[in-house]
Amino acid sequence: MSQTRIDAIHDGIFRVNTPVTEHPGGFSFNQYLVVDDEPLLFHTGPRALFAGVCDAIARVIPVAKLRWIGFSHFEADECGSMADFLAAAPHARPFCSRVAAIVGNASFAPDREPRALGDGESFSTGRRTMKWLDTPHLPHGWDCGFLLDATSRVLFCGDLFTQPGLGEQACTESDILGPSEAFRGQMDYYAHARGSRALLDKLVATEPHLLACMHGSAYRGDGAAMLRALGQGLGV
Repeated sequence: MSQTRIDAIHDGIFRVNTPVTEHPGGFSFNQYLVVDDEPLLFHTGPRALFAGVCDAIARVIPVAKLRWIGFSHFEADECGSMADFLAAAPHARPFCSRVAAIVGNASFAPDREPRALGDGESFSTGRRTMKWLDTPHLPHGWDCGFLLDATSRVLFCGDLFTQPGLGEQACTESDILGPSEAFRGQMDYYAHARGSRALLDKLVATEPHLLACMHGSAYRGDGAAMLRALGQGLGV
């Protein structure tokens, strides 16, 4: 889609953003491209957005150079274009949580075995070490997990801090919790599972410098403080 844009938010890390004006108040979908020896894409976006997302990535690297394509949990806006991206990037390998590999992967990548990652498991993309963090039911999805670029302290935090609007600002140092909590007040997408506090504590311990959100702006600043504030808002 012509509205899809790509912006650098950190050294070698790009946010791909597509605004959706049909949604009341506006909404946006983000994917994140990590440029390294083995380039990585986190989230694919819905299948309807594939062409625009693909074109945006191609402004930075050829899509065929992708080597890793991952997602937080099995849902259309997380991995709806997985099959299309695997066709466009024949040497890429999907990655996800172990649960997601069991319950969902065969339906969209039957010919490409995923890297099924356990909690705390790491892998290298070259100069970067990527670490998987299981977060079942935070905010939702039994198979949910997030990805930490342990080298640069960027946490790809999926649906946490979902913000309304068109995501015009790629990265902000302003508050993102207020807008995301206002959105949650209209449509509470959290599972409110018993283990949420422990999972948030695990994320806080990573001390991220940047929170790469799937909807809205990424946040640059004290990510641990923002995660603690989220916990307070959730009452956990």
